[in-house]
Amino acid sequence: MLFPKKVKHRKWQTQRLSEKRLNRPDTRGTDVVFGSFGLKATTPARVTSNQIEAARKVLTRATSKTGKLWIRIFPDRPVTAKPAEVGMGSGKGDPKKYVFQVRPGRVLFEMDGVPEDIARAHLRQAGMKLPVKTAIVTRQ
Repeated sequence: MLFPKKVKHRKWQTQRLSEKRLNRPDTRGTDVVFGSFGLKATTPARVTSNQIEAARKVLTRATSKTGKLWIRIFPDRPVTAKPAEVGMGSGKGDPKKYVFQVRPGRVLFEMDGVPEDIARAHLRQAGMKLPVKTAIVTRQ
């Protein structure tokens, strides 16, 4: 599971964004830079470290010894939660998990050194593990 070694602030503010602002395309990390094939998000969502790990396992099966895999996102945003059946008040809950706020257009994973048909099949499977709709893109 991915999470930061050290954080400046243990708890972040919620940052409730409007639908219009969330659906705005991302400006950074939108091109396939390292590999030949990439998995690009087409919808916004919060991707947890567990979901990133599940997709990574699918993709490492495809790369085996010859291919290379790049994970282009890192979950650095803490999400807090209070335990079940606890009353209102008495402060904010403890950090429960770390997420990455994905916006449309962001490349999540990249692969290289794998035949195109195998890469497309495994990238499609990895996309199923994530809470975002994805598209498979190639290097231009």
